[in-house]
Amino acid sequence: QVQLVESGGGLVQAGGSLSLTCAASGRTNSIYTMGWFRQAPGKERTFVATTMWSRGSTYYADSVKGRVTISRDSAKNTVFLHMNSLKPEDTAVYYCAAGLRPGLIHLINTYNSWGQGTQVTVSS
Repeated sequence: QVQLVESGGGLVQAGGSLSLTCAASGRTNSIYTMGWFRQAPGKERTFVATTMWSRGSTYYADSVKGRVTISRDSAKNTVFLHMNSLKPEDTAVYYCAAGLRPGLIHLINTYNSWGQGTQVTVSS
């Protein structure tokens, strides 16, 4: 099992920036991909970004491309989500997720472990 703990959420004005951190522990040598999803009130959890743990390649949802960067520190088993030019529609609970095998990176079922989530609120 992989345990994940997110941090860094908060309140920011539209146009501002925010960075999220996810620290992994446990069977971290089994991680294949780590990503971020988000869930707005009354909506489904959706894919934001992911990174392949060994290669470092990254993938983004169209809705955040150009505004969000995912990065990792493999030595510290940590993944980051840097968000710029934030919009009110980015308001959501952001979840870190770890997948242990290949799969469709935008699907929730690809990921085996989830963090508790961190709230991001963007005011207009």
